[in-house]
Amino acid sequence: MEYSHSESLRKDKRAVAPAVSTVIMTGAVVAMILVAMTFANTFLDSRLAENEFSTNKQFMLTTGLQIDDIAWTIGRTQTVRYSSKYGNMRFQPSVLNYTFEVSEDGTNWETLGELTEYTVTGMILYNVPVRTYTISNNYFERMLPSSSGSFLQEGSSAPVSSVFCIEKLPMNDGNYTRIVAVPAIRMLNSTIVDPSGVPRSYTKFYLPVLCTGTHLYRSQSVTLTGDDIIKVVKSEVNHVRVTVTYGNAGSGFDADFFKFDHSSEVVDLADNSVVEVYIGKVIVTLGKI
Repeated sequence: MEYSHSESLRKDKRAVAPAVSTVIMTGAVVAMILVAMTFANTFLDSRLAENEFSTNKQFMLTTGLQIDDIAWTIGRTQTVRYSSKYGNMRFQPSVLNYTFEVSEDGTNWETLGELTEYTVTGMILYNVPVRTYTISNNYFERMLPSSSGSFLQEGSSAPVSSVFCIEKLPMNDGNYTRIVAVPAIRMLNSTIVDPSGVPRSYTKFYLPVLCTGTHLYRSQSVTLTGDDIIKVVKSEVNHVRVTVTYGNAGSGFDADFFKFDHSSEVVDLADNSVVEVYIGKVIVTLGKI
């Protein structure tokens, strides 16, 4: 007896019913779509976070430059606005302490004690969690100044802020890719002829210090306010030494985080120079309306 092909399929127990095969194929397609959607969303979020990070690099540069405008005018206020979906702005107090010492012979140093309570500064950070955006562990990029890693910069156009990007893992406050703005020091040299006709050398140091304000977090903005200016003058100086120490080193904000070329800088001056140190106190408020 001969059987048709269709009859043999109906009697083959290994054959799969059309309904079952349709369910299997539909499930496979749905699974592939879900995987593709997950990958696409992850890729899109990564690109958006990267673009946001690049945009806020410019914001932090602007903030660093604004510090110079605010620090030397008491009562002046400037609000800088930013946009962020993935990151957060933060103020970290008391991260650096700059100490000024003077000497006539380069051996016996005298600390300018009048400045001790004024030279501790905080910093502003833009933090993006590494789960959202990462470059590589121990990544470091210096943005301002781009050609020098010293906290002491010379010249009228020298910045009074250091701005850099860093990814250092792990750290106590969380794992982030960061953009940092922290005060640095500007040094200016000049010669003035006194009434008797004798030239006198002057060296001036300008240091803004960032102090915490009231962080309301009601808007995406940073407000800088010039609060006070402290001036100290010392005569008959031949050498100046500036040293930086790290107040939050235990939390990871140490010498390896800031990566200054040196933690101490010695400046040799003309004989019997006059040294003037200016400290500009700046109040930093996050999210002020």
